[in-house]
Amino acid sequence: MTMILGVAAAAVLGALAGLHFFWASGGRWGGSVVIPELDGKAAFMPTPMATSVVGVLLLGAAGVALTAAGVRVLPLPFEWVRAGTGLLSAAFFLRVVGDFRYVGLFKRHRGTRFAQMDDRLYMPLCIGLAGALAAVVLLPR
Repeated sequence: MTMILGVAAAAVLGALAGLHFFWASGGRWGGSVVIPELDGKAAFMPTPMATSVVGVLLLGAAGVALTAAGVRVLPLPFEWVRAGTGLLSAAFFLRVVGDFRYVGLFKRHRGTRFAQMDDRLYMPLCIGLAGALAAVVLLPR
């Protein structure tokens, strides 16, 4: 069970990494609803370098998830991998809670396209990733 959850989480993380690399290289598909909005404009605009860094971090997270699930990828002590997987789970859970402004359950800025996507897709995705990664850490292999 943990292997299935870990591989599924890694697949999602890998797909998200690919999407970030697509955006970093100039792709536009989906890009209009991934940045929080304020007064009809993007609240911030990430650079291609920052977007690439997020892609690399997501790929690293996928590697950690695969290693924690028993698919040997990273040559690290298992306790480090387990701790890293727990931290990833916590990070996705915190993303669900949000920043109390633009993202998450307690966001104040609602009614934008981003806020709708956050409620319908981004938060459920983060809940699923947090749960899958927590299960990989907590359930026996």
